[in-house]
Amino acid sequence: MLKRISAGLAAGAALSSLAVLPVQAEINTRSTVRWNSGGAVYTTKLSDFQSFLESGGEIDYSTNRALASGVNNSGWTAEEIAKGLSKQYKVNVVYVARFLYSKKGYKFLENQTKSYFPYWGMKKTAVQALRSAIVLDSVDGKLSSAGIMKMLPVDMRLADTCGTFDGAQNVCAKGKCQGDQQCTSLLSWYVFLPACVQANQIKDKIATRPVRGLW
Repeated sequence: MLKRISAGLAAGAALSSLAVLPVQAEINTRSTVRWNSGGAVYTTKLSDFQSFLESGGEIDYSTNRALASGVNNSGWTAEEIAKGLSKQYKVNVVYVARFLYSKKGYKFLENQTKSYFPYWGMKKTAVQALRSAIVLDSVDGKLSSAGIMKMLPVDMRLADTCGTFDGAQNVCAKGKCQGDQQCTSLLSWYVFLPACVQANQIKDKIATRPVRGLW
């Protein structure tokens, strides 16, 4: 019982410290992805993704070439990406926070921000940024890629620059993706991310021995 209470308090503390982030993010320009390739930077805003999802996968190529390129290089059709980004997974915010704040969770987040991280803080704040977005989107018991995007506290970049970063992401669902595009592209990574978090939640341990009475 004490462990459950402690876990709940820890999650509550984490949420209270993160609660201001979406408000601050809404004040700034919401660049969900700045596709950083060499010296060029192309921006896809949160509103671009929201329009893409609301339409079921339609893209205005005249204004959203970066998003169109991201979809074309994802290994999936536009409709499949839209469906995958919108899919919701049932989670428990305490279990999610327990995982993401554990050593295993920290390593998971480091691995999942291989080339996708805050535009300015870069790798230095990558774990904190992604973790905050995932935890905040889990508060209502549902987690989705679209929800994580909405909760990102800062502008993010996908970096493919000067040999330092290769623009490839570590898609967490081994055996579920096929080919280089599905297994390394940003949008394919986003599609699988909520399912991987759901699968790695750290739930309450059930006592293996009966509890003796006081008599």
